[in-house]
Amino acid sequence: MEDEFKNSVESGLKLAKRIYHGKDRFVSPPRPVAGMDKDPASRKTYLPTAPMVYAVIGDPAIVDNPDVPSYQPHVHGRCDPPALIPLQMNEIAMEVECDLDTAFVSVRGSWRVHCVMGSKSCDCRLMVPMGEQGSILGVEIEVARRSYSTQLTQMEEIQDMEKATKGENGGFLKPQMFSLTVPKVDGGSNLSIKVSWLQQLLYTNGQFSLSVPFDFPEYITPPGKRFPTKEKIQLNVNSGLAIEVTCNTASHPLKEKRRQMGKMGFLYEADVLTWSTTDFRFSYTVSANDIFGCLLLQSPSVHDFDQREIFCMYLFPGQNKQVFRKDVVFLVDISGSMRGKPLENARNAIAKALSKLSPKDSFSIIAFNEETSAFSSSMEFATEEVIERATQWMSENCVAGGGTNILAPLNEAMEILANACNSTTNIFLITDGSVEDERNICNIVRTHMKSIGSTCPRISTFGIGSYCNHYFLRMLALIGRGYYDAAYDEDSIETRLQRLFTIASSSILAHITIESFDDLDDFEVYPFPLPDLSSECPLILSGRYRGNFPETVKAKGILADMRSTVIDMKVQKAKDISLDKVFARRWIDVLTSQAWFSESKQLEEKIVKMSLQAGVTSEYTPVVLLQNDNQKPVFETEAKRKSSENIQSNVGRIALLRGLGIGFGNVTATMENAPVGFGNENLAETNEVYVKAKRCCSKLGYCCCCPCCISACSRMNDQCVLVLTQLCAALSCLGCAGCIDLCCNDSD
Repeated sequence: MEDEFKNSVESGLKLAKRIYHGKDRFVSPPRPVAGMDKDPASRKTYLPTAPMVYAVIGDPAIVDNPDVPSYQPHVHGRCDPPALIPLQMNEIAMEVECDLDTAFVSVRGSWRVHCVMGSKSCDCRLMVPMGEQGSILGVEIEVARRSYSTQLTQMEEIQDMEKATKGENGGFLKPQMFSLTVPKVDGGSNLSIKVSWLQQLLYTNGQFSLSVPFDFPEYITPPGKRFPTKEKIQLNVNSGLAIEVTCNTASHPLKEKRRQMGKMGFLYEADVLTWSTTDFRFSYTVSANDIFGCLLLQSPSVHDFDQREIFCMYLFPGQNKQVFRKDVVFLVDISGSMRGKPLENARNAIAKALSKLSPKDSFSIIAFNEETSAFSSSMEFATEEVIERATQWMSENCVAGGGTNILAPLNEAMEILANACNSTTNIFLITDGSVEDERNICNIVRTHMKSIGSTCPRISTFGIGSYCNHYFLRMLALIGRGYYDAAYDEDSIETRLQRLFTIASSSILAHITIESFDDLDDFEVYPFPLPDLSSECPLILSGRYRGNFPETVKAKGILADMRSTVIDMKVQKAKDISLDKVFARRWIDVLTSQAWFSESKQLEEKIVKMSLQAGVTSEYTPVVLLQNDNQKPVFETEAKRKSSENIQSNVGRIALLRGLGIGFGNVTATMENAPVGFGNENLAETNEVYVKAKRCCSKLGYCCCCPCCISACSRMNDQCVLVLTQLCAALSCLGCAGCIDLCCNDSD
């Protein structure tokens, strides 16, 4: 899908050369990125790096300037797949609310359909790249006497919509890149769009950092005489801590508007001739010499279905960097689906992780498919010689092939670690597959953990691609008091796997207990059991409770030098933060893992209520697109409260957005060793289109009125294109009929 999207944008930019901007145009039509033809890798720039809107062009004959119509020779054939012409952007503004470790991003913009005749219409596709662990919250669109808004609903309310929904209405092009299609927008119309999502802040060396895609390409700037337009970014930070926070870096010239203890407010507003060409980045520091924490309390709103009190507990590592000695076993999937870059990147990540171990640390590696192969049957000290042997062993033995068996390597790893003397040992499971005995695996590991007690190994899991059951991996990490992460595409495997290893293997406080939990009448905490505190990441606990916390809460644990310690945390009210919204995404993910594991319908119903209340997507709450004729968007208020009767009465005006969930794994694809990837491509259909295009160009290569010729003409200057197309239109060769049949059969 990603390559198809790039091809479509490339075709759209070439097709946009047909647009005449008048004699006084200030800039030339969009042109391909320099060096594109020579370096295919440069085509990555066609993926959106900021919220963008594209005209979906199936019929190239409708492409023209809606304000200044020009003579356009008729174009035979259709674009299959449709070309995507980036629309010109007229204004953009962004608001970011950073609460604790979560950023709520809202972008408002206006785009114009500048490339379609005023008498014609086309679909318009919104593309929204999001930052770290991004999750879409909602979209509002206004265009020419119509408005659209997204809404969460329940499974039973969409059964009639499944059949009624046709075509591509929305979903994810790739991870963290949301897509939505607006139907039949007239040429020359303006689309006013507001899109909201949440994403996570990253934490490194006591510093929180935010990165929001905000890099706009040059070719979306409207041509003609340029007048300055406003570009605006508003940022508010609420650390939730009663201590001073320090701003470190910012990509845009922010002006500080307010500062209080633990809070900051900034504004960037400027008149610009060209849009931002860099992502919005911001970082701030929460500094302390030693481990410290706080506990925030908040009462639920009157509309909350769960009327228990809400709490959030933060534990920061401070400057304490003394970590436990590392005893690590890597379990790496070498099934056939890992062939190529996935396995290569996983091996590279493991090799770099080994290089960070000290000679006092120990490790082993187990490669598994249907069988297991271990680097060593016992733990080996991480000397340079042993690490070199292990790297060589991986290159020789980690060769993709066969099926997937996860339980066998887990049992083998726990046996190897049984004699380890360190108080915290780690197992890292890396897989791209789903297996049939996943619930059994969780039960076996849970039983094993209970029998061993506090010295049980920590299990961290890493999922690759979309075929593995990420909720199984998350549940396994919860049981094992470890961490979970995922890479849905090949390019991010190495980076994310290294980060997971760094966080999970850098424990500075283990066996953490909170005494006050035992004194409450009722409490529900996520995650549970409590993981260790890492030097590379704060530990955040949150949940619901009944009862009363004391003024000071004590957290107990064991330090890396085996000393016991107690951290006093002051209890305070959370101000200007909605804790339920901040943690809704995490609660839903954990509960979904538990619902999958226990097969509990009651938990599923709870997730639905939580999802609808917070406006956060889940596996059990599909998203629909509502059309509201002659009405304002209703996403923020009315849409959230629409009853099922109202939804059913508007079935004719509703589109179902498919593919917003990650699902619960694909055992069939795993058994067939389907290659790692995100989304499904219909390869047979794609190949058929390529065959048609090849037949067209080989049989009628001299015919200049098919889309193949448009691609060739795009490499010429404007005068040559005009002369050639006029000549072709005059000749109107008889072979065109055959060309149309070959290029466009079944494309309608």
